[in-house]
Amino acid sequence: MSELKRGYLFGIAAYCLWGFFPLYIRMLRPAGAVEILAHRVVWSVVFVALLLTVVRRWPFLRQLARRPGKLAGITLAAALIAVNWGMYIFGVNSERVVETALGYFIGPLVMVLLGVVALRERLNPAQWTAVGIGTVAVAVLTIDYGRLPYIALTLAASFGAYSLVKKRLALPAAEGLLVESAVLAPPALAYLAWLTTRGDSTFGQGAGHTALLVLAGAATAIPLLLFAGAANRIPMTGIGILQYIAPILQLGCGVLIFHEPMPPARLAGFALVWLALIVFTVDGLRTNRRRAADRRPALVA
Repeated sequence: MSELKRGYLFGIAAYCLWGFFPLYIRMLRPAGAVEILAHRVVWSVVFVALLLTVVRRWPFLRQLARRPGKLAGITLAAALIAVNWGMYIFGVNSERVVETALGYFIGPLVMVLLGVVALRERLNPAQWTAVGIGTVAVAVLTIDYGRLPYIALTLAASFGAYSLVKKRLALPAAEGLLVESAVLAPPALAYLAWLTTRGDSTFGQGAGHTALLVLAGAATAIPLLLFAGAANRIPMTGIGILQYIAPILQLGCGVLIFHEPMPPARLAGFALVWLALIVFTVDGLRTNRRRAADRRPALVA
């Protein structure tokens, strides 16, 4: 099997696991959103630490400890991903899986806006059109929900900002996840200890439930490592197309499995989001083809 095909398999596997993640979150009931988040953090540290021990990648972390600038960036990344994870778990457990899917649909558009604001990038007319359509979609969905779709917007903004920070840090996937989770581990452990002293912890209430909480670390790390393997093997255009697998599957989980409502106005809002993504994706593909053609050496007559 070629490395390109292997990369696409890794990418499809990663996004499918993320797409079906609402099913796993629901299985963690009766644990609350913050308890699930805390276990996800703690067991991620354990799982990735074991993995790095097996592959002998600890020297990288010793080098990282001598770079305070990187550590400050990792702390910011950890805070952003904690907001993202926590809001996602809250959305799934409060019967709003459809809204979480919306967050990951509009994520690419939010990342474009972050590029304009943070990196002073300039958008072409097609990109501005996509952003405009996306803004109208959010307005339509706000009218439908009777409020701003704050879960979706928080997910999109937090993951977009997290991606921007991670891009600047340029850390390997496993090592980055370990350090980010380690930053979050002390408050997570303190919260779990507080729950235990109050008698409100669900950890230990049945072997199956406890095992699922422990496996939250592996469920967090494995898709990320698969994604890293894909990103190293396939072009960004491929990643850009594959990224829509997860929210499509999440939307399917919300509507078909959890039977969340999809009234006509909400469907119209989603249709506008999809139209914006089509404009954005087609423009990206054309731009990449044009750049590839410009890099191709001219034929000598």
